Amino acid sequence: MQEAASIEASVLSAESVSKSFGTVPVLFSVSFDIRAGEVHALIGENGAGKSTLMKILSGFHDTTSGAIRLDGEEIQLPGNGQAEALGIVLIHQELNLAEQMTVTENIFLGRELSRNGLLNRAEMARRVGVMLAEVGLDVSPKARISDLSIAQKQMVEIVKAMSRNARVLIMDEPTAVLTDAETELFFKQVRKLKASGTAIVFVSHKLHEVMEIADRITILRDGQWITTKQTAEFTLDSMAQMMVGRELSDFYPPMNEADVDAEVVLSVRGMTTKNLRNVSFDLRKGEVLGFFGLIGSGRTELFETICCLGEKAAGTVSLSGVESSHASVAEMRDAGIVYLTKDRKEKGLLMEQGMGPNITLLALPRFIRHFMLDRTAEQKALERGIRRFDIRARDPKARARELSGGNQQKLLLAKIMEAEPRIVVIDEPTRGIDVGTKQQIYHFIAALAAEGISVVVISSEMPEIIGICHRVLVMRSGRITGELTGEAINENEIVRYAAGLKEETFRG
Repeated sequence: MQEAASIEASVLSAESVSKSFGTVPVLFSVSFDIRAGEVHALIGENGAGKSTLMKILSGFHDTTSGAIRLDGEEIQLPGNGQAEALGIVLIHQELNLAEQMTVTENIFLGRELSRNGLLNRAEMARRVGVMLAEVGLDVSPKARISDLSIAQKQMVEIVKAMSRNARVLIMDEPTAVLTDAETELFFKQVRKLKASGTAIVFVSHKLHEVMEIADRITILRDGQWITTKQTAEFTLDSMAQMMVGRELSDFYPPMNEADVDAEVVLSVRGMTTKNLRNVSFDLRKGEVLGFFGLIGSGRTELFETICCLGEKAAGTVSLSGVESSHASVAEMRDAGIVYLTKDRKEKGLLMEQGMGPNITLLALPRFIRHFMLDRTAEQKALERGIRRFDIRARDPKARARELSGGNQQKLLLAKIMEAEPRIVVIDEPTRGIDVGTKQQIYHFIAALAAEGISVVVISSEMPEIIGICHRVLVMRSGRITGELTGEAINENEIVRYAAGLKEETFRG
């Protein structure tokens, strides 16, 4: 039986809250409380109900049953972000910034400072400059949001929320796109807020971060409360097992031995752009090749260039010994190479479209009959993708934005596999994904390699690079600085190459 939330000690609480969307229940009598001066982590697999509960606690969703209490008194929270007036601020998983406005304009939006009836732009910019410096974000207060990177936008979102002087700060996956250094600066601010008495909810799939920052941890599974305990009562393994309801043995799948004499399916020579410096490497059939490097090392730019998503470059790309004219995404797709972007919401999926149109998008010419879309073929492709990648949705007609992060990633995998590629490039395969779905994706990758498909994994998560790759190439400052195989694929060696402490001449 679920323990009752500690109503007297809490600033904000949910008491036996249930939520259904239409006839589909997603939360089942969940209680959860947030106390002043603590960080309470909420964890669970994708689809466990975490985001739904957070939106209820911040007024963006109504409850189907149950009560919300503020300072112990039952309350009906105002909707559409108006709960901020009560001191309840939500940092959405989806960025909520005005792209064509400046950093300062976004942070003070709706709370602008004025002087003598005019906007006091100088004072607002000064205050924003101080806040940006506190979190270590090196951008101008006058910078336009559309010109910032995803990580920089996320930090602006965090600064914006912190500037609200919230009593309750609810953060849904705030570190998903941050580097380790950015995360540490962010945690310093979280600790300051905690010390000032702010009640903080931290939703994350990064269990090591949860262990570092949280005082208490609540676990949801399939819309139900599983447990709430002090962080010291958990281990990483026990958290993972409670989240998925099973042991996570064989987290990384057994990999077939790499065939060093297998056919070279991709050969890159002398790839050079403004930021890439004479990059050369080979990829063999059935190989899982990892690319690791610190932010700015050039990993993503390299493969966006190869797949004709970036700027034109000097150098050659050959597929199975045939030099490509390297003219378009469609040409590369038809030649057998596809790219799964790390930015699934902005570049990977049509978020307002259903799953069917998303699955057929990359291979659309295959689904055209007599100048019309073959709806029957599209439906079969959707059924195929759902089976193969275990895509879970409340409704088969659900739009992409209604899926959890893990199911969006599976939808992307299904989309690129409809092009029947021989080479799959996956950039940050498990960003913002729960531990159970991570395990599934690692097994999908191993299965692709076993089928003879070549896979490139670009990742900032060293454990997954070590766990699933036959060979690892490390990049720094637009160059490949090292190649690792066998027992040399370890954290110490990877870090040495990535940090510039070690380098070898590498020509592919």
